[in-house]
Amino acid sequence: MRLSAHYLMGSALVALAAVAAPASWASSHREAPAIAGMPRVDATDFYMFRSYEPGREGFVTLIANYLPLQAPYGGPNYFTLDNNAIYEIHIDNNGDAVEDLTFQFDFDTALTNAGAGIDLPVGGENVAIPLRIVGPIDGKGSANINETESYTVNLITGDRRTGVSQPITNGVDATFVKPIDNIGNKSIPNYAAYANAHISAAKIPGCEIDGKVFVGQRAEAFAVNLGEVFDLVNLVPLQGKSSKAWPQYNVKKSFRGGIVQNRANDDLIGESNVTTLALEVPISCLVGDGNGVIGGWTTASLPANKVYNLLPGYNGATTNSGEYVQVSRLSNPLVNELVIGLKDKDLFNSAEPTQDGALAGYVTNPTLPALLDVLFRAAVKSPTDIAPSNFPRNDLVTAFLTGFP
Repeated sequence: MRLSAHYLMGSALVALAAVAAPASWASSHREAPAIAGMPRVDATDFYMFRSYEPGREGFVTLIANYLPLQAPYGGPNYFTLDNNAIYEIHIDNNGDAVEDLTFQFDFDTALTNAGAGIDLPVGGENVAIPLRIVGPIDGKGSANINETESYTVNLITGDRRTGVSQPITNGVDATFVKPIDNIGNKSIPNYAAYANAHISAAKIPGCEIDGKVFVGQRAEAFAVNLGEVFDLVNLVPLQGKSSKAWPQYNVKKSFRGGIVQNRANDDLIGESNVTTLALEVPISCLVGDGNGVIGGWTTASLPANKVYNLLPGYNGATTNSGEYVQVSRLSNPLVNELVIGLKDKDLFNSAEPTQDGALAGYVTNPTLPALLDVLFRAAVKSPTDIAPSNFPRNDLVTAFLTGFP
């Protein structure tokens, strides 16, 4: 099996052959006006790669990250996903840019004790506590958890809305548990072990071999100096002093004031968290009847109608109804952030891969090089445009749309 490169450009872990097939191309954090106001359904990155752990070479790992720029210790409610949304990972296994398989995640947040939550006796009355936990969490299913997050995953074969939908189970039932976010060392003394306990077997309909599934908070892995980049590319693009950790960047004479290659220079992104939806699926369950090439992308959708309740109850500020409307999608990194024009960013997020040709002008005639020319032509004392001029940029069309032969 081979993975299609233009579905995979969001992942630095891909080391597989590139082949052709139409694609969806989007990505990034807070990249469009509408999605910036809906962080719980904002997709940040999508990764797809052949599993590399010993004994797992026959699997593909799919990772869709949502809810960007989560501040560590961002309490007291932390970062639950949207109960009204559906989060989906789509697989095209015959190269027509239409989903053949969809893994659909649906979340539910609930108070423990049959919805009553935890209360404490205060002055002769039992009063509900204001926090998500009442004491240290010693493991999965701890009695000190006041609010839980669970989810279901369905496999949809065919069209994402009209195809055949079947539940994925853990071998006991169809409900999976999401760990609480990393509150801190006193609340969760060993967060790694606590989170790992929520990796579950995934019995996928039609698969003879079980996969795995996990949803939970992870450290942000996308490395970019976000603040400096959008401050009119306020970077010093020269190597600073040498670093033992990154010898490949060392130079004989460093530039005074230049960048020292260090993970600490990742700025905001490297210090934030995201919520990861991860699936490990047997290759044989993904390729279908195609030629062994697969592509993928992720989306989030919300009901078309939302009404704010005058007297909301727990987690019930709105009443939602109607068909699902796609509000976020991504595959390749930074496309909607740095390629699509501001006026069409929300349109891009709502489109399907087969509609991407309508926005191809942003790829054939990209404005980012022209912006860099505006910023830096004088600085490098160039008498002419320093941006590429080989229009139309068919090389970018190959990278983003058609795939490499």
